[in-house]
Amino acid sequence: MSRRKKSLTEEDKTLWNAVRKTATPMHVERMPDPLPRPEPAKTPTPKAPREIEAFEIEIGRHAGKTALGHDLAPTISEHLSQAPLRMDRKTFGKMRKGKMLPEARIDLHGMTLAQAHPALMRFILNSWAMERRLVLVITGKGKPRDEDGPIPVRRGVLKHQVPHWLHSSPLREAVLQVSEAHLKHGGTGAYYVYLRRPK
Repeated sequence: MSRRKKSLTEEDKTLWNAVRKTATPMHVERMPDPLPRPEPAKTPTPKAPREIEAFEIEIGRHAGKTALGHDLAPTISEHLSQAPLRMDRKTFGKMRKGKMLPEARIDLHGMTLAQAHPALMRFILNSWAMERRLVLVITGKGKPRDEDGPIPVRRGVLKHQVPHWLHSSPLREAVLQVSEAHLKHGGTGAYYVYLRRPK
């Protein structure tokens, strides 16, 4: 038995249209809102180049005008020449000019400090006991170093140490004056030692 397709009546259509007007659709695909059009980038207006003042640079312009000198310790020659005169001036002048002959001499050249100190003490005290007045102590000028380092070092260890020993106890009791020798007796590599009279 075949079924015949039933068509909507006018009443059905009117009812359907009334329902359709009040109905809200369940699945609605909405298009996203269009993005706002970007504003064109503003090109900065170039500024006029700033004029730079020309100036001169002078190094040390504001530094103090008085430069500090180097405070160097005096050399052994300067130290001895500035020492107070304890002996007769006329005799001292003759001694410095090499016109007085030393009565005895000791050569410390080539010795170590440990060897030279007792040898010098023995020589000076024996000479003093023998009532000698002028003796010669040879130290040598010292060897120049192959290379100077960043810190300057004085030449001649014995040359610098001997005057210290002569002015220290017990030798200072016997020594009246110490001076660098004349060239004919060794110059800066030797010392005249003028002894006191024994008590």
